[in-house]
Amino acid sequence: MARVRMQDIANQVGVSAVTVHNALAGRKGVSEEVRERILDKAREMGYFQNQKKSGGKAPGLRSIGVVISERYLADYITFYWKIYMEIAMEASEQNCAVMAEVLKHDTEKDRKLPRFVEENAAEGLIVMGEIDREYILFLKANIKMPVVFLDFYNKDIAGDAVVTDGFHGTYLLTEHLYERGFRRMAYVGSIHATSSIMDRYCGFRRCLLEHGVPFGEEWLLEDRDEAGEIVLRLPEELPEAFVCNCDLVASRLIDELEKRGVQVPKDCSVVGFDNYLYPGLLDRGITTYEVDMKGMAEAALRKVLARLEGLNEAGQMELVSGRIVEKKTVAWACKRERGGQW
Repeated sequence: MARVRMQDIANQVGVSAVTVHNALAGRKGVSEEVRERILDKAREMGYFQNQKKSGGKAPGLRSIGVVISERYLADYITFYWKIYMEIAMEASEQNCAVMAEVLKHDTEKDRKLPRFVEENAAEGLIVMGEIDREYILFLKANIKMPVVFLDFYNKDIAGDAVVTDGFHGTYLLTEHLYERGFRRMAYVGSIHATSSIMDRYCGFRRCLLEHGVPFGEEWLLEDRDEAGEIVLRLPEELPEAFVCNCDLVASRLIDELEKRGVQVPKDCSVVGFDNYLYPGLLDRGITTYEVDMKGMAEAALRKVLARLEGLNEAGQMELVSGRIVEKKTVAWACKRERGGQW
């Protein structure tokens, strides 16, 4: 008899693999009617016979919790929700049950554990996006399960991580602008807000330094307020091109430029990062660096599963590369003479 997975039972009953896992484990959160349907289907499909053959343990099944900070959510499908969807799809292939929990501001501030950790419903944890340093230390001191940080890295407190190559990606975007003839460039991003914004800024500055291009601090532009809301204030004197830390900021920047009567890319070029704008937002054809969301999801899940199997040690960071996607927001700079070079 072929091995019956929890996902197979879930497909037959019309529920998630997490629900099947909770029902079979006798955990809360499943109605009695649904629990009975799941048990009946499990018996019918021979699931319990497989359990006996494997010593009473569901073969290969792992329960993984995914935490997403409230600060990264909105009324639309955000970048992190999109990555969570990729994790969920990959988990079904790996015979895993994944569950998402929003990390509320009060939970983070008051140092409370995620609910599925308190209820022992998860064996491993993926934390998406940068969260409070003290809360990370709290997690490390109070849980024993493997924790993998996704899109955030800090060698001292959050070393087991998967991140996109923001430094190299923004370096390549800036090099792309340089090759198009642009020299007066601004960076748009609050560099102390997250480590990823800082990494991208460092890639931007490295490109300028290598080419000996001067950079005025007035062209390091904040993109958000203390609450994390996007707020842009353009300088009086505009640069020739803007390097934005993400596509959403690039899109809002183009709105502000148009209010000034500045046309993109005729008067000014703009690049972004992620190659992601939430559904319903006007597609402005932003030249960008595409984040490999599927690759990041697969890497995070693979890393936490390997930790559960004792196949690798904590404290390892994995970079996932992306690619430049050239669209409509970059033109060629006007032909000009610069120190004898055109």
